[in-house]
Amino acid sequence: MKSMLQMCVLSAIKHDAEIKHYYEKKKAEGKHVMLVMNNIRCKLLARAFAVINRATPFVNTQKFAA
Repeated sequence: MKSMLQMCVLSAIKHDAEIKHYYEKKKAEGKHVMLVMNNIRCKLLARAFAVINRATPFVNTQKFAA
């Protein structure tokens, strides 16, 4: 499961603007790369559980904020 989440993190960093911005910001702050990736894993799991608990599809609110 952890290796699958790692692949999800790598994909999210490439394709999700919010996650990419978070990753680059934390790296610029001097955080270790694996620490940042672990934080992103938690963010992805939180998103997944929110979708399951709400029984609704994921809505990216970042595109509406701009």
